[in-house]
Amino acid sequence: MKKALLTGLTSVMLAGALSAPVLARTVEGVDVPETYQVMDQNLTLNGAGTRSKWFMDLYVGGLYVPQAQKNGEAIINADEPQAITLHIISGLITSDRMSEATLEGFEASTHGNLAPVQSDIDQFMAVFKEEIKEGDVFDLVYVPGEGVRVLKNGKLKDTVGDLAFKKALFGIWLSDKPAQEDLKEEMLGKN
Repeated sequence: MKKALLTGLTSVMLAGALSAPVLARTVEGVDVPETYQVMDQNLTLNGAGTRSKWFMDLYVGGLYVPQAQKNGEAIINADEPQAITLHIISGLITSDRMSEATLEGFEASTHGNLAPVQSDIDQFMAVFKEEIKEGDVFDLVYVPGEGVRVLKNGKLKDTVGDLAFKKALFGIWLSDKPAQEDLKEEMLGKN
């Protein structure tokens, strides 16, 4: 009797587990949640991938949007809640290296025209002055009318800029000159 009850209970638990919704996508050992909440809106994971350089994996990036979108320019230009998460997976990322790479990304995404958003970039870069270590998570959350909320490990560090800054920032990963082409494709859900 106990065995039959235990077998039945195990079957029910297994069926429940198999029918439960997938809550995260695993990329390079990082669980990237399928949704992200901004204010009262649930954003959906559009795609996620790994930023690599010189054959080393540096971070896992995830892109969250209100509705799935495969057009990078449309996402960059949209004045709607969106988020990019960066999960640091390498101890080789330092504050200096992250700052240098991010500035290169801004340069590329703005085609060298940093002047309109330079003060916002300067403000944003201050977040990377703190030590960065493996396991850190940065959330870059655009809220229309407010700017880009910059969180480190779930703690709000600053709110920066406006739509123009968001375009330059999201352009680092999604513009015609992205930090890494295959990461862009993965964030756009094309891979």
